[in-house]
Amino acid sequence: MKPKLIGLFLLASFSIQAQYTDMINSNRPGESFGAYSVGSNVLQFETGLAYGKDNHVFPLIPDLSQVDYQYQVRYGLFMEQLEIILNGTFVNAEETLLRGGTETTSNYSNFRSNTFGAKYLIYDPYLKRALEGPNLYSWKKNNLPQWRDLIPAVSIYAGVNLLFGENPFKFPGEPNISPKAALITQNNFGRNWVLVSNFIVDKPTTDFPTYAGIFTLTHSIYARTGVFAEFQTYISDIYSDEILRGGVAFLVNKNLQVDVSGLINFKDSPERWRVGFGVSYRVDMHDTDEYLFKDNKEKALFLEEKEKREKERQRMRRRDQMRN
Repeated sequence: MKPKLIGLFLLASFSIQAQYTDMINSNRPGESFGAYSVGSNVLQFETGLAYGKDNHVFPLIPDLSQVDYQYQVRYGLFMEQLEIILNGTFVNAEETLLRGGTETTSNYSNFRSNTFGAKYLIYDPYLKRALEGPNLYSWKKNNLPQWRDLIPAVSIYAGVNLLFGENPFKFPGEPNISPKAALITQNNFGRNWVLVSNFIVDKPTTDFPTYAGIFTLTHSIYARTGVFAEFQTYISDIYSDEILRGGVAFLVNKNLQVDVSGLINFKDSPERWRVGFGVSYRVDMHDTDEYLFKDNKEKALFLEEKEKREKERQRMRRRDQMRN
């Protein structure tokens, strides 16, 4: 084998890129956060529009129609494992109350949620597998689910809720700023199945904290199309519920994804449903890959080989200049 080919092999086999992917990595159309970041120096916008109703069986509680403007802005910082996230929902709502044969309506709008936070990947079991490389003797072990897939990637999330002014979506006495935290896990089963779990504590320092779990199962059915099913449960002294979501996402190109989705719940007061669509787009400014190594010896070998290749390129440039 020629020296240049040996160098290329060493650079490829002794280093693994951490988070960045060639294709967009979106949290939509579900509500959960994936464990992985968008990659360093990548700016990503995820937005959607949904319409739905909350209907009550109790006549003294008004029914609610609303339009949700969902947004999420993600940016990968200097570390591949770290990203910052601004996400929330702005709602236009209309309440309808039927009393004594007379129907009255009222309209209001504001942010139902607006949260700024950061997510950090603390454990990734797939890095070791990438360093080991594919199994050259078994298609099954490379493509089908294995027992080791039960070990998830794990991230932690910490953020602050930001709701100001006279907001009708705030409970009485709710502060303008409150904390939010989450533990995020992600399992990749084979090549086509992904399970994401979020365990959330929201507003724990207030009079009405919320504890939630979101479990999202995604399946790729074609190269550019995926479907998802999601179950969410949350518990609070103000309101508790279980919600089921489903939808389809389509990859237009490596930087653009579109989706449609809907939800229903399991209560009769309110009885809820939503339908919506969304778009995810990334501005890919990623120019330098971050590499992870098994140990310092492997890193030293990588840097040595990289220096040799740079010297070889300089020598070739000088030779070409002398010829010209």
